[in-house]
Amino acid sequence: MTRNGRAAWSVVLGLLAAATMPVAILATRYSETYELIHAAFAIPFAIAFGIMAVVLARRARELERATLGKAGGARAAQIGRLLGILGLCLAASATIAVAVYELLVAVE
Repeated sequence: MTRNGRAAWSVVLGLLAAATMPVAILATRYSETYELIHAAFAIPFAIAFGIMAVVLARRARELERATLGKAGGARAAQIGRLLGILGLCLAASATIAVAVYELLVAVE
């Protein structure tokens, strides 16, 4: 069990970051009132969760180094960092997709 709470929270926030866009897209798929473009409102949440996960992972690794490994959580911090980066990549690709869509609508 990790005593490094920052590492655990980085995993939780990383999971939220990575799941935000797929869940938003899935929610619009089964909704009668929302269209796919409305999933774009989840992009800022994915970015915020991703940034927080990466920052907490960095702080968890710093704490683990400062305590000479006694705080633990190195693996959890690494997983949280990777999930946070994945969430940021998904948010970036969604941003590009929305920008292209808006460009195509404007040209039409």
